[in-house]
Amino acid sequence: MKAPKRPIHAVSMWVRRQPPKVKAFLAVVSGMAALVLLRFIVHDHDNLFVAAETVHSLGISVLIYKLTKEKTCAGLSLKSQELTAIFLAVRLYCSFVMEYDIHTLLDLATLATTLWVIYMIRFKLKSSYMEDKDNFAIYYVVVPCAILALCIHPSTSHNLVNRILWAFCVYLEAVSVLPQLRVMQNTKIVEPFTAHYVFALGVARFLSCAHWVLQVLDTRGRLLVALGYGLWPSMILISEIVQTFILADFCYYYIKSVFGGQLVLRLPSGVVPVAKKPSEPSMKWFMTVVAQGQV
Repeated sequence: MKAPKRPIHAVSMWVRRQPPKVKAFLAVVSGMAALVLLRFIVHDHDNLFVAAETVHSLGISVLIYKLTKEKTCAGLSLKSQELTAIFLAVRLYCSFVMEYDIHTLLDLATLATTLWVIYMIRFKLKSSYMEDKDNFAIYYVVVPCAILALCIHPSTSHNLVNRILWAFCVYLEAVSVLPQLRVMQNTKIVEPFTAHYVFALGVARFLSCAHWVLQVLDTRGRLLVALGYGLWPSMILISEIVQTFILADFCYYYIKSVFGGQLVLRLPSGVVPVAKKPSEPSMKWFMTVVAQGQV
């Protein structure tokens, strides 16, 4: 007699069998339901932004633990960290010259941590860095973001260069996680600490997106007007939504893996391509995971 399937497993199997259009529709409906729930539960929607920063900090803490205690950077994308450092540096400059506040200090702390992570990957833990898997060409995102910033930027009274730089960091932040996702696509198996870190990024981005969407709803669109005229207000909202949807698919498989009691996240072949020839560093890391009984 077969054991009854868990409800979460039955639902996940049903979702996997659906065509892409149905999956996209379910994702949109789930996101809207979550926004409605947050609107009634969280009375001060500014707390969502604070929560997003807190979750992001937790993700960084997991990353620090991985690098200091596990002594390995396997599965991490150096290029994603470099993109993060670029948009944080630009945003920090813009914060100093345009609107110095508590978020400036938060960005400073995050930038310092990111630079430390880059240093660890490049020098201290270089032997475990999967350079061949981190093969995303960053100019594919930097150049389009720069061009878009030149065309669409804030219409405030600040210096034109500062406004363009502000738009650039907004656009770059939206796609900075793409190299990390490429690494996970190439390796096919995501070890726990990297999975926790990326999931924290996904939750933080959703909370930040929810903050903007609910603020727009609460002000009946006046917030968009206050941000300026033209396409810029809409581009801020679109950037937040893009960040959320980029990580949504990974977060789904992360939650499914956690509920299934799996320590190592396996990405299905229908979602990501299989690497044709595993490299020596990645195979060594995978065999270590197997030897520790995590798979």
